[in-house]
Parts: sequence; C-alpha cells; structure tokens
Amino acid sequence: MAEPPAKDPLAPLRRLTEARIGLPRAGIALATPPLLDFQLAHARARDAVHAELDAERIAAQLGLPSITVASAAPDRAAYLRRPDLGRRLADDAPPLPAGDHDLAIVIGDGLSATAVHAHAAAVATALVAALPGWRVAPVVIARHARVALGDIVGERLGAGAVAVLIGERPGLSSAASLGAYLTLAPRAGRRDSERNCVSNIRTPGGLPPDRAAEKIAWLLREARRIGATGVALKDRHGEKALE
Repeated sequence: MAEPPAKDPLAPLRRLTEARIGLPRAGIALATPPLLDFQLAHARARDAVHAELDAERIAAQLGLPSITVASAAPDRAAYLRRPDLGRRLADDAPPLPAGDHDLAIVIGDGLSATAVHAHAAAVATALVAALPGWRVAPVVIARHARVALGDIVGERLGAGAVAVLIGERPGLSSAASLGAYLTLAPRAGRRDSERNCVSNIRTPGGLPPDRAAEKIAWLLREARRIGATGVALKDRHGEKALE
C-alpha cells in the first residue's frame, strides 16, 4: 500500500479541513484505509437520511412545553419521494394553540434525524434563554418535515417569527449537521428568499449549539428591528469582535 511522502506538502492544509485531500493510493486505486473511511461516511449519510425522528426523545431533552405533529407524508419513503408532502401538515395533526407569540420554534427531522437528536434541543433551549422577554410558543416537533412546514405552523400559532431547526442533507464530512431557517411573519407561500439560514450547526467541526443560538437570536432581533428576513437581512453578528 502506498504511503504519503515523509514531507507531505498537503499536510498543513489537511489539518484545516475535513475535505479528502491528497489521499494515498495503491496503484491506480485508493489505499484501503481512505477507501474504508469513505464507505463508512457514505453509510452514515444514508442511515441519517432514512432515520426516523424520535419525538419523545426530543421532548424529554427540551424541558420546554412541546407539541408533536406530522407532515402530510405518511412515511419516510413518501417523504423522500414527495417533497411537497413535507411542506404541509397532516390532515389529522393536533390543533395548535393560536396566541400572541413573538416566536415559534419548529424542530423537524428534515434529511437527518441524526442531527436533530444530537443538537436541536440544545439550540432550542439556548435560543429561548437568549431572548428574554420574548413570548415563545410551545415548541412544535414535526415528523417528515420540510422547511416550509414552519410557515404553516408559525401562522397557525399566530407567531411573529418562526425558527425551524432541521436536519441538513448529510455529506461525506458529517451526517449530523443542523440548519436553522428564520422567517418573519410566517405564512403559507413564503419564498426561500424571505428566509435566513444558519447552517452547519454541529460539534465537532461546525458551529456549536450555544454560538448558533446567539447568532439566531441576533438575527431575530434584527429582523424585528428592520421588519424583514431574507435578502433584506444581512448577518453582521460578531462584526464588532472582528474590528
């Protein structure tokens, strides 16, 4: 099996990224260790996509009032084949308590329940703590959910804004990356250009949940100040620290 040269010129770069750079080869093929690593990462990504959300586990982790719902997708297979079903609530979904809420938090499995199990509760609880004085609706835990489901949930709850915490599409670097999608004045039909996204929430190798919650809280406060999310809202969180 071929080994990297003693003075590997790519070694410094490899320490800065999870990307597969300068992998050792055996003849014209990858060497066995990086090949097995690739196959393991691919298997973990597939498992994350097909994993079922454990709503009871999330509710127990939260320590906050919560409601569990499902999208119109009857099962995981239908969810993956029909993205439109994941954007609608099931016909038999429990009623959501409409009120005068500043924020609705929706936790959805998306394309990685693995990410949700690992990070969503920590982000949600830290976000609530980072927004003192905000009236937060009961957290909605949604099975077979797409991002746009949060618009319907937020509208039914009467929330001024919605934060959707959802599993991102797994890659070969991580199968447990969470995304947060923020929309002011949520309602059915909102466009992606009207949202802001905080992505790659995970540990290790990404944005830790506590720092993600700080960034999300800043974006939500700024959204209320300017009256918009999406392309009109620029992420300048942390700029002063960089000056």
